[in-house]
Amino acid sequence: MIDKIQKFFKNKKAEAAFKRAGPGYRLNETPSQDSYSSRGASSSTSNVGYQPVQDRSGLSQESQQAAAAALARLDKKKNENSFKKTTAAIKAQARKELEAQKAAEATAQSASIPETVLDSVPALAVRGIYFQCPLLGPDILTKEEWNQKIRDFLYEQLDEEKGLVACLILRTLNGSKEKVDACIETIEKYFENILKYPNEEKYRKIRMTNKIFEEKVKPIEGALLLLEAAGFQVQELPHQDTHESFLIFPKEKVEEAPETFEILLEGLKNAEPITLQLHRDLQVLLPSQAKDRNELPSSFFNLTVEEIKQEQFLRSEAVERNQILRTKAMREKEDIREIRKYKFALIRIRFPDGILLQGTFGVHEKVDCIIEFVKEALEDENMAFNLSTPQGQVLGKNSEQTLISFKLVPATILTFVTDAPRQTYLKPEVLMLVESLTISK
Repeated sequence: MIDKIQKFFKNKKAEAAFKRAGPGYRLNETPSQDSYSSRGASSSTSNVGYQPVQDRSGLSQESQQAAAAALARLDKKKNENSFKKTTAAIKAQARKELEAQKAAEATAQSASIPETVLDSVPALAVRGIYFQCPLLGPDILTKEEWNQKIRDFLYEQLDEEKGLVACLILRTLNGSKEKVDACIETIEKYFENILKYPNEEKYRKIRMTNKIFEEKVKPIEGALLLLEAAGFQVQELPHQDTHESFLIFPKEKVEEAPETFEILLEGLKNAEPITLQLHRDLQVLLPSQAKDRNELPSSFFNLTVEEIKQEQFLRSEAVERNQILRTKAMREKEDIREIRKYKFALIRIRFPDGILLQGTFGVHEKVDCIIEFVKEALEDENMAFNLSTPQGQVLGKNSEQTLISFKLVPATILTFVTDAPRQTYLKPEVLMLVESLTISK
């Protein structure tokens, strides 16, 4: 059964890739004009600055090839120059803002202006929490959008393999694992009774208003689909002077029941829920953009925003008085309890050139994930570096610990430290994200 599950998703991914490839044609046929026009339209949108090619039919083949090569070199040089100018402008802007920031700090110190300490790191440019689902494609969506897309996808496949898809629905679309396990245990009992007592009608009938069925089976999405795939049929039958709905397993299907039940139970055992991967939502920020203060989105919290605001209000009245009386251990315990309100953490890494790299992480992820995130963005991925917390802790030496253990939740700014400073740290294509963020704002 597990092979069928894997093959099922492999086929779906292949179908999606085939559709994206566009219309095709036989090798021994001439492509249709529509095929050419559709490809041409796609090409024209991706090549900005396209110019019509002049007719060179009067030139020799060698001359035509030389001319085409020369044009290609010119286009490449133009693109490279444009790219270099853009990245140079970004770096220049970052240096300018960093110098201005340092000058402002120096002025503030000379004027003896008291430093403003924030209770938490401001969460800037947070657009929300996004996820990916490698099994279903490259889309980047919110959890709610993915849940709906996964549900639609699974129900669309019911006609192909009802039993298999019912197993996936049951495992994927229900929140409580304990309730799902209780449902599966009940279904196993139904199957077991039919196999033990194939000739007794009462074991082939399930009253749908029965307490056990209503509490353990009916609320679980996909359970009824699984029973139908096993051979059960919904029928209205008389019961205590009225008619009620029953699930009936026909007597003529008893002979094939052992094989059918075994396949479905194996499917339930091996089917894994379709899971989502947290998208890092990588952003690159200039120092000026890092000053913006925005509220963390509600998706960052385990509690609702209203519950957190109410709790903060109730605690704020006695904070000063209690701060004096509480021991260090009590304060640390309360800090951990406060941190556990969050599901995600917004992490920023400040580079020596003033540029900040930002990503979203799960609070239970290891700090090694942050280190890998930074490495992938570096122009030199082999560059030696450490990441330092505002408290002076070094992440590189404790990569197996979680974000919570380092108190990097809900948001923090880490400092990129290296013994080999350079003018540029990030890959050009990553640095270009500064421009896209600025434009989108």
